[in-house]
Amino acid sequence: MKESVARCHLLARVLAADGIITPEERQLLQDTMDSLELDEKERDEVTHFENTNGAEASLRKLPEPQRRAFLDDLAHAALVDGRLTPHEVATIKAISRGLGFDQESPTTPS
Repeated sequence: MKESVARCHLLARVLAADGIITPEERQLLQDTMDSLELDEKERDEVTHFENTNGAEASLRKLPEPQRRAFLDDLAHAALVDGRLTPHEVATIKAISRGLGFDQESPTTPS
């Protein structure tokens, strides 16, 4: 999976974690897909949560500082609607583990 598509899949997962995608969150996802130049097929897969398997594995290959920065981006994205829910926190923790960080400290490689 392309890195850009993997990033968008994981972003969409965080934004939808609380069961509601607000207009602000939808716009953030659209802006991200625009900036990463996803084509129509890729956008459709992201917005319909299709072919998401392997997203973490695709990004796990990135250097640690880039993976940390991505997790920071996900945390900021989770706050775009003005609140951070337990489901969003749990989703970010799961993605952190999938990116190769241990459960207790997202900045400590496992």
